[in-house]
Amino acid sequence: MNGLAGETSPYLLQHANNPVNWQPWGDAALARARAEDKPILLSIGYAACHWCHVMAHESFEDPATAKVMNELYVNIKVDREERPDIDAIYMSAVQAMTGQGGWPMTMFLTPEGVPYHGGTYYPPTDRHGMPSFVRVLRSVADAYRTRRGDVLDTAARVRELYAGAQQAAVSMGELTAAQLDLAARGIAARYDGRNGGFEGAPKFPQTMALDFLLRHWRRSGAPQELAIVRNSFVQMARGGIYDQVGGGFHRYAVDDRWLVPHFEKMLYDNALLSRLGVHLVQVTRDGEIARVTRETFDWALREMAAPNGGFYSSLDADSEGHEGKFYVWSAAELDTLLGANAETSRGRISSTCRRRRRTSRQRTGSRSRRSSRSPLPRARCCTRRARRACTPRATTRFSPPGTGSWCARSPMARAPSATRRGAPRRCGTETFSFARWCAGAA
Repeated sequence: MNGLAGETSPYLLQHANNPVNWQPWGDAALARARAEDKPILLSIGYAACHWCHVMAHESFEDPATAKVMNELYVNIKVDREERPDIDAIYMSAVQAMTGQGGWPMTMFLTPEGVPYHGGTYYPPTDRHGMPSFVRVLRSVADAYRTRRGDVLDTAARVRELYAGAQQAAVSMGELTAAQLDLAARGIAARYDGRNGGFEGAPKFPQTMALDFLLRHWRRSGAPQELAIVRNSFVQMARGGIYDQVGGGFHRYAVDDRWLVPHFEKMLYDNALLSRLGVHLVQVTRDGEIARVTRETFDWALREMAAPNGGFYSSLDADSEGHEGKFYVWSAAELDTLLGANAETSRGRISSTCRRRRRTSRQRTGSRSRRSSRSPLPRARCCTRRARRACTPRATTRFSPPGTGSWCARSPMARAPSATRRGAPRRCGTETFSFARWCAGAA
């Protein structure tokens, strides 16, 4: 056990048995770094983060890597869902340093907490042009010991960059209609007219930008702005980023067509997307958008409501050590489950796949572009004995320690929140992978 054993965060408790001598963020850890004159290795992540799990298994659970970390650094672990303030500060720093950000976030700090080097995921060995984590650990620590002046200069520049960014974010006056128009044109210029959403891959919903455009359309009446918002929502709802069986949106798509999701589900993403759906229904009266929005609310109440009245913050992308395993079905599994209906369903989806591929070739000359517009079958994990009974891990800041992970067979599968709605709680919903089925149906 390390210094995280007494914490309540599910993410920190996942690392309590690491051989790394992790400490929670606080005055004690910072004072230790100053007393030992060691740099700080700050690792920030969250419980549902797939690449956080990957780096933990590859590096933080490895005794040899942990030995290097413990010798050279004071190691601090932060849950971004518990301390969004700390996450925001150092995310700004890593973005200023590298031009990108994400989780796991790996920051190297002076004992005063000022960053002088940073990144995200580091592999255990040199690969794909990325240095190994141990090589980074040794070189960054060596810089602190032997080139202290350069390190402090870098830290000072990062501090200035952050201060400048914070000052630029402060409003210098009232927001004008001209500024809103300029912002709307800038957002619209990044619109992907073929697939909806903005720019390339990986592709995030960017719900706040869509919500802004919808509000701006209400003021300006520009029809293209409403079209951007509606088409983006519909394309997401028809893609793999939306859970076609269980409801709710995954965090993002790894491609530019919303087809292959990164499988974690975040409560805040679905809160924003469902609100956007409600606003769109109020404007368009679109039945498809209404259905998807209701299904998202149903998913949140069914899968994310905690028995003590709060809500879980996220569903893990990983099941049984594999990303997305809970959500992916093979064509053979669906054939078995659907029985007599399998041939009809396969024919409908195969027809859709061929039609989408033909349309794609006409437009781009490239090979298949697949879509998930066909109606899909529903199934419950409790009807499938060959598959695991557990849902993905659900994590929460509202539940007592130990209730962050749950199984369809546990008492939490019949949570009071579901009983109060007058219906018994059933097992978690398994989700069909349209890309996998489409490949089998072709």
